[in-house]
Formats: sequence, structure tokens, C-alpha cells
Amino acid sequence: MKIKESNTRLSHTKEAIQRDFAEHLKYTIDADIYHTTPSNRFTALAYAIRDRIIHQWDISRKTQRGSKRVYYLSLEFLMGRAMTNNLINMRLEDVAQKALMELGYTYEELADCEMDAGLGNGGLGRLAACFLDSMATMEIPCFGYGIRYNYGIFRQQITNGYQAEQPDRWLRNGNPWEIARPDLVYPVNFGGEVRVIRENERDSYKWVNTKVVNGMAYDMPIIGYGGKTVNTLRLWSAKAADDFSFKEFNEGDYTQAVRQKISAENISQVLYPNDTAYMGKVLRLEQQYFFVACSLADMTRRFKRERTSWSEFPAFAAIQLNDTHPSIAIAELMRILVDQEGLDWDPAWEITQSVMGYTNHTLLPEALEKWPVPMFEELLPRHLQIIYEINARFLQKAVSFFPFAAGSLSKVSIIEESSPKQIRMANLAIIGSHATNGVAELHSELLRTKMFPEFSTIYPDRFTNVTNGITQRRWLLAANPGLAKLITSAIGDGWITDFSQISKLKGFADDPAFLDDFAKVKRGAKDKACRFLKDDCSMILNPDTVFDTQIKRIHEYKRQLMNALSIILTYHRLKNDSSFRQSYHPTTFLFGGKAAPGYTLAKLIIKFICNISAVINSDKDTSKLINVFFMPNYRVTMAEAIIPATNLSEQISTAGMEASGTGNMKFMCNGAVTIGTLDGANIEIAREVGDENIFIFGKTESQLAKLRASYDPYEIILSDPQIKSASDLILSGYFNVSESGIFLPLQRALLDEGDRFFVLEDLKACNEASLKANAKIAQDPRGFDRMAVMNIASSAKFSSDRSIEEYASRIWHVDRCPVKINPDEDHCLNDARKR
Repeated sequence: MKIKESNTRLSHTKEAIQRDFAEHLKYTIDADIYHTTPSNRFTALAYAIRDRIIHQWDISRKTQRGSKRVYYLSLEFLMGRAMTNNLINMRLEDVAQKALMELGYTYEELADCEMDAGLGNGGLGRLAACFLDSMATMEIPCFGYGIRYNYGIFRQQITNGYQAEQPDRWLRNGNPWEIARPDLVYPVNFGGEVRVIRENERDSYKWVNTKVVNGMAYDMPIIGYGGKTVNTLRLWSAKAADDFSFKEFNEGDYTQAVRQKISAENISQVLYPNDTAYMGKVLRLEQQYFFVACSLADMTRRFKRERTSWSEFPAFAAIQLNDTHPSIAIAELMRILVDQEGLDWDPAWEITQSVMGYTNHTLLPEALEKWPVPMFEELLPRHLQIIYEINARFLQKAVSFFPFAAGSLSKVSIIEESSPKQIRMANLAIIGSHATNGVAELHSELLRTKMFPEFSTIYPDRFTNVTNGITQRRWLLAANPGLAKLITSAIGDGWITDFSQISKLKGFADDPAFLDDFAKVKRGAKDKACRFLKDDCSMILNPDTVFDTQIKRIHEYKRQLMNALSIILTYHRLKNDSSFRQSYHPTTFLFGGKAAPGYTLAKLIIKFICNISAVINSDKDTSKLINVFFMPNYRVTMAEAIIPATNLSEQISTAGMEASGTGNMKFMCNGAVTIGTLDGANIEIAREVGDENIFIFGKTESQLAKLRASYDPYEIILSDPQIKSASDLILSGYFNVSESGIFLPLQRALLDEGDRFFVLEDLKACNEASLKANAKIAQDPRGFDRMAVMNIASSAKFSSDRSIEEYASRIWHVDRCPVKINPDEDHCLNDARKR
């Protein structure tokens, strides 16, 4: 029997939101007019919005039951703030703002109380977040699986130019978007031993005497645009199986009484613990297995509830491994199928390969994960046995491809015969999946031809490309509302869910009125960015200058160092060339990004940039023309402020080393023009936008490959007077007067150690591209705005919706599952009845 219910939580009216906001403030938070804070009010609003999400979340789960789902396994999900994104996707932003205004609040003051969910370190985690948004919008059933880190990527402080890592307490005020699931707890085993028992004429493997850590689920809703489909991001938190010892407590050993609790919960404590020490490596491996084991246990529980035969598992699940971090899932699924479910090896292996897909994200050999066999054996002894068996069976087949080539067999083996032996997780991922994809055309080609050519010979049909993308709803509609409004006024709002329509904007690239409006929008974004940086880190920027921005993880191959050296070339010329000073358009160079805690050279690059900033910004001869800032604690919220304000986007990685990049796409769709190398997705961006609307420079991957053997960085300095003068300036201590010798490691990397990333080789071309862009802005500002509009209009390919469409059709073979929206009907009483 249907029961009609009246519930304001289903209503999207201003009055209903006001009432629920007030009720949550009073009855959920217990706050009144005398005891409330902005954080309380933010939480009350989040709960009011979450109530409306939960209704559609419930409908989505019921509708998707029985459908094939994508299970996206990622150690990182860089979600940022959720409030604005959720309101926009629920189509509630205007209603919520009006509701708050009538109560005497501004939406911005409440939204700014939200902490960034910094559960990632860069492109990998932000890509995962974009993919979740796209799948929900495109009505593709999906679960994202990761770890609920108590502390996200560290909060970066800059002290005297040096990076200092501080804990990122993103959960200090709680997370109102998440739902704790204490009913979903799975035991995860570590250590112990494996016993072989003969049962029913077959060997059975029993993993015994293990240390058990429990994984508890926390769910966050992922709302598709329009509010129809709500998918789930399920994050696991580590809990001790026995978190308190009364015996030891009563004996007075209070520390030992809670030691097991502390040890267990360390697993989900921090994103990417420093792995320069052995125990850091152990913790990373524990993290990876922990979330994979919980996730597969959760999948198999759901499978058994909905299906009966394991042969149906490939029609139930598509498991995507976002890089090698979750690749232990291959061995874990085999353990479940063979040891727990009793399947024979061959059908279990066929199922495993059928459901697994692997996305590679790196071209740096040292970034491909390897684990020492002794460590692996100590933590996961049964999985080591399974990996050895996988490897032995694979090599028996691989030998037919390389009958007289032991070296080739050694390269494809999962086990690296070093001292100690290492497990190559990328090899396991390729062998154990049915598809391996790169994330840009060049990257995918180099995977086949340079990084894994032997695997390409064995599995020619498994390698494919899916170029990365970003969600235009987060990075244009939400991050840049002024530009979004201008675009919609010109071409309608269809681009929000069908980004191919953004190409209609090309018809406005020569429209004087549109270009005037675009310039006003860009200036408004700059004013907003200036306010943000003043409030966030006390930086004072001039919005009338060109904003030239490089914001990304600090790494040698991303070449922030080359950008800094190029700035020194420009600064040195401004100091000594009066005619150049007169023609140069004032520019503010912005850097942002975090260096891994154990990456000493990357941290020194930050120090170098900060020292350059201190000298250049205080130079009265040039400070009105050139300024440099390193923005501390770069995160999603900062990116949402800076990207819309940027004129020039620095994408200058060494050709052949950046897998794709996604920052380049975010800048592009916000009307920044790229200064870049032919690397990663830059190649495809250049093709889409045309050579006349981008500033490309530098050697190509193939040119650098030919140059490497004979490359002499000393020759670059000695043969170029401009670079020699700038080099002499640096070596003289001009940028480190009272800190003698601190930059010698950078000097050694560039000169004595061969300049592995070709910084000096591409430096002159980098500087020339920068000056060419500056001259375009100075001499033809309308023409530059046209270039910016053409970048926006040419960005259709780089929507994550297109990426997901390709994954769904070519790798996952999963269909859309439309969910109806019905805000007027609620069945919570029926659901609450005892069954």
C-alpha cells in the first residue's frame, strides 16, 4: 500500500530550504542565536541540501540494481569543496542563495567555511573526481572506491622560502556530506602464513595467523548535473579489530592498551606517507591492499546479493585501476575466486582479466611501482604465491613470442631479478587486465613503443588511448560563473551537458561586442583572484598585469625551474635594455604546487622561485613591469580562483615525459592561451585550437631522444651570451646573498649530472615563446582576446564526458541507466517498515 507523505525535505523551494536549514541548526547542531558560528551555519545548510540529495540517491541505487556498474579504484580523489558543485548539479544554487539572503546571510560567507577534501596530490586525483562527475551526469552506474584519509595532502607553508609540511585537518569540523556506514565493515588481513590443505582432491590454501584491520565505509554522494543520478564515492577508514586492552590498561600500561588501535588506524591516517624510509614503504603497501581488499569484499557482497553464478561477474562489474596503486586487486580477486569461492584457476583468471582495466599515468620508469619481495612476503604471503603463479603461467606463453630472447622475457616478467627481487606492479596490471590505456595520444604511443614494446607484441589489441578530460561543470560553470553566463548568453546552455556545443563560440571570436564582454569577464576574474590571494596568503597583485601561471605538482620534468630561469632572462633584459622596458607589457608570474616531502630537489626549486620573487619584486627599476609570486598551499579552491583569471598557461614539461596533463585543459576552457611544449595533451590541444592560437616551443620527444647521447649542457651556456649572463648572475649569489651555496644541487643537476630534463636545451625557446606572447598582448590586445576565445571554443574534446563515453563503449562495455526524478513522492515510511 502506498502512503502519501508530506516532507519539506523533498521540496526545492526557497521556503522549504529555509525551514530545513533552521531545523538542522536547532535540532541537529543544537545551535541558537547565542551559540552559533559560521561553521555551524555552513553545516546546517549542507545537511539541508544533503536531505534532498539522499532522496534521489536512494532512487538511483534502486534503479541501478541489477545493472552493470563501473567500480573506479583510485588511491586519490581530489574532490575539493562540495557545496557549490552540489548546488549547481542539483540546480539549487539560486534558490539557496535567495533563501540565505532572506535570513540575513550571504552564500559566500557560508561556502567559504568548507574545507577542501584534499584526498589527492594532483592530476591523478582531480581526474578521478572529474570522472565521477561525468559518470553521474551521463547516468552511468558507478562506485568510486578510495581511502578516507584523516589528513589529506599536507598543508603547505612557506617559511623563508622553504616548504614546510603541516597536517591538513580537513575533518576537524566533520564532513556533513558523508554518511558513516558502521554496518559495512570488512576485515583485512596482513602477515601470517599460508597453509596448504588437501580437500576434495585439490589443494586449498588457508591464510592464517594474520593481523586483522577492519575497514569501515563512509559514503559521499556524487550528483550528476540535473540531480537525476546520484552515484557513490565510498571511502574506507581503518579501524582496529580490538582497539582497547583492558588487561594492559588495568596493569598500568596505558600506552600499550591502545597500541593496536593506533597501529591499525595509521593505515588511513595520511595520504602518501613519506616512503624514503622502509616503514613508509610498508605503510604505503598496507594502504593499497587495505582499500583494495575492502572494495573487492564490498563488490562481491553486492554481487552475491544480485547474481548466482561467478560466470556472470563480467556482466556485473567493470573494475578500473587508476594507475598501479590498486593493481594488487588482480591478485586479491584471484584469491577470492580460488581460495574462498572454490573456482579452478583458469575460469578465475578469465573472469579477473575480463573485469579489470588498467590506466597508466606515467612515462617515468622510476614512477612505476615496484615492491621488494621480502616486504611483500611479510605483509601478503598468499598474494605473493598467487603473483608467482600468474607470472609462471604467463612466461610459459610469452616464451613463444621471444624464443631466443631472454632479455625480452626478463622485461615482461612480473618479478625483477634484482637484489632484493622486486614485484613490478605495472607488469601485473597489464597481464591481469583486458585493456591498458594511456591518457593522451603521444603517451599511449610511447607506452606501446618505448615503455612496454614487448607487451605490445604479446597483446597488440589490449593497448589503447583515452585522452584525459575535465568536467566543464566544475571548471567552467562553477569556477567561472561570469564566463559561463557570457557563453550561455551567446550559444545557450546546452554546452553544460554536451560540450561539443562549445564550438559554436567560434562564431563570436570576431564579434567586437562579445570580445569586449569577454575582456570585462576576464578582468572581473582577476579582481576576484586578487581578493582571494590577499585573504588567503596576504599577496597583493596588480589585476592590470598579465597573469602568467604555472600551477601543478613540483617536479623536475614539469620544469618549474626552466620557467624560473626564463623569468631571470627577462628580468635581466629589463634591467639592461631601456627599449625593451618600454615595449614589455607588465606581467605577474604565478607559481603554485607542492613538492613531495622526500623530494629534496623539488623543494629546492620552490626555494629558488621564492628567492627570485623576493629580489625581483623589491627591485624598484623593474617592479612595475615584472613580479613573481609563489602561492602557498595550492589546492582545488585556489585553482578555482586562479585559473579563470589567467592569461597565459605554462605547460612546459619535457617532451615525452608528461602523460597528459589536465591543468592545460582547465586553463584552455577558461580562456587562457597556452605556452607549451609538444608533450602530453598539449599536442592535441594545438591540433584543436590551431598553431595561430597557441605558443608552442621546444624540442619534440623524438628530437630529444636523438640528442640525449651527445647532449652537453655546458655547451648551451658557453654558446649563448644571454643565458651565460643570466647564469653568471645566479652563480654570483644575486638571488641568495646571505645563503651561500644553497642552490649548488640545482647547478649540479643542470650541469654536472647532465640536465636530464633538458632545461637548458629548451630555455632560450621557452623565453622567446614567453616574450612572443607578451608582445601579442602589448601590441594587439584584441587579437589576443580572440585567441583566448578560440581556445574556449576549441576545448570540446577535453571534456571528461567524452573520455567517459570512450571508456564506457570501448573498455567497460557498460550502458546508461536513466534515473527518474520525482521530488513529490517519498517512500521513507514504507522503507522503514519492518520486513
